Amino acid sequence: MTSRRLLLPLLLVLAVAGLLTARVLLGTPFVYADLAVRAVLGEQIPGVSFIVMDDRLPAAVVGALAGAALGLSGTVFQTLLRNPLASPDVIGVTLGSAAAAVLAMAVLDAQGMALFWWTLLGGLGTALLVLWVARAHRPGGPGAGGAGAVDDRFVLVGLGVAAGFTAVIQYLLSRMESQQAGDAMHWLVGSVAGATWPRAAVLAGSLVVLVPLLAGLVGRLRILQLGDETATSLGLPVPATRIALVIVGVLLSSFTVAVAGPLAFVAFLAGPLARMIAARPSFLLAALLGAVLVLAADVAGQNLFGRHEMPAGVITGALGAPFLLWMLVRSKTSGSGR
Repeated sequence: MTSRRLLLPLLLVLAVAGLLTARVLLGTPFVYADLAVRAVLGEQIPGVSFIVMDDRLPAAVVGALAGAALGLSGTVFQTLLRNPLASPDVIGVTLGSAAAAVLAMAVLDAQGMALFWWTLLGGLGTALLVLWVARAHRPGGPGAGGAGAVDDRFVLVGLGVAAGFTAVIQYLLSRMESQQAGDAMHWLVGSVAGATWPRAAVLAGSLVVLVPLLAGLVGRLRILQLGDETATSLGLPVPATRIALVIVGVLLSSFTVAVAGPLAFVAFLAGPLARMIAARPSFLLAALLGAVLVLAADVAGQNLFGRHEMPAGVITGALGAPFLLWMLVRSKTSGSGR
């Protein structure tokens, strides 16, 4: 069992490395490995250095980081809410971030760091809204104890909120100028193509801060799985712990949306796939699988559709939609989504 636990992450790390290499080398024009290595080491090779260092490698790095962040975010929500359907995509957090960003584009012409802040606030506000509404309709109202916010009601409320934000986004797009709406729609699809080193640095910096915070909360999350009463009896501050986990999950998702747009269903897919592979929840495997999903989608989108490049978000959405339907059927058949 120990060797299997070590082998699975190793295989996924090798898959990530292989996809990173493929993202840098494949495309038009094809870049030979020796030239790519020389460019990465700092040698100035006409044409090749720009393709590798300014175009493909930043996209590959952002893809890996974005996938890892979304995998972690999805696993936080799915484990906290004890429901495999509870990912940022499904419960509306991603769309809340996107709606806030589109609103900032449309009304304030926001760009750069201003857009980052709107995206983060939109995701956090959406999570708090869904949490409050879900608990407000429990017996005892918003202050009800127990697992008031950790059931299927959270997912149902999130679906309703997501539908509302979709309508808001469509309305805002209809009110924008053509060029502005085009830019917003391109961002809403979700893509790592055109990523830059500053964007990669922002995403890497957020992970440097948030991953240790999440690591410190994992032990408390496991205690929460025993139930609120048991966790309280063990001295765990349940409401504060839950809020901290929600904030970390939202920030992981929102930073990614701000950098790469809403990459559909990556957060939803990574956690359940990790659980299927390892037969248990695993943040490490979810992060690696998220990176594999985004990189594989990006490599496929850049190379399998001829002259027309396909954004990674389109491919992950095409993969996630049938998986979501399968999860819904499976949950209904088993009588529980947990």
